[in-house]
Amino acid sequence: MASVVLSVTLSILLLVSHSLFAQDSSVQALAILDKVDNLWRGESSYSNLTMRVKTKNYQRELNMESWSLGEEYAFIRILSPIKERGTVTLKSDVNIYTYLPKTDRTIRLTAGMMSGSWMGSHFTNDDLVKESQLSEDYFVQYEHRGQSEFGEIYKLTLIPREESAVVWGKIEIEVDAQNYIPIREYFYDEDGELVRVISFHDVKKLGDRLLPVRMQVVPQDEPDEYTEIVYRSIEFDVPIEQGFFSLANLRRR
Repeated sequence: MASVVLSVTLSILLLVSHSLFAQDSSVQALAILDKVDNLWRGESSYSNLTMRVKTKNYQRELNMESWSLGEEYAFIRILSPIKERGTVTLKSDVNIYTYLPKTDRTIRLTAGMMSGSWMGSHFTNDDLVKESQLSEDYFVQYEHRGQSEFGEIYKLTLIPREESAVVWGKIEIEVDAQNYIPIREYFYDEDGELVRVISFHDVKKLGDRLLPVRMQVVPQDEPDEYTEIVYRSIEFDVPIEQGFFSLANLRRR
């Protein structure tokens, strides 16, 4: 009888221990992801950046500036080349717009358009305006802490929540364990096929933060193509009002 009680007790302890470990791992995974998710965010921000696109049909380079306010507001304006100058992407709360100066038209993007290419690049509309907050839209699993060619890393797996309107079926993230900087992100479709890989390079101190100033996305069906974004400067917690992120501001130079 005593052995039966002992066996049951051990089983309960193992179940409780496993449950606590799973909870601790989930909390740790969320904490890691939040650090990555907010790396480029502040109360507000201003950045100047360049995007280079290479496909089998063309190469192009866009210079742009970008403002953000919290998670709800973003404003990206193209500075050059001249034929694209003045094109603006605006996120205002749950609404996303593109202003085309050539036709003086403003287009409101629908949810179904978020997975579409932004300005002919391999980034999506969702990437550029940061519509998705990963920790809100995905269940986060802590895989392991281990070694790679980049040193010690954390590996996370993200599975979309049933109610989330997101583009990806699964995301895997490798994070530098010392500075919580992303190293690589793997994006899978709903069928589990790897669609693209984003890698992060050239870590520098911008303001009070260590950031990778260059990121490159490579589509897996066209491995010779890529889109690269390089931050020339970025400032956090800049003075900016919510009214800046308005339809009226789209046409202003």
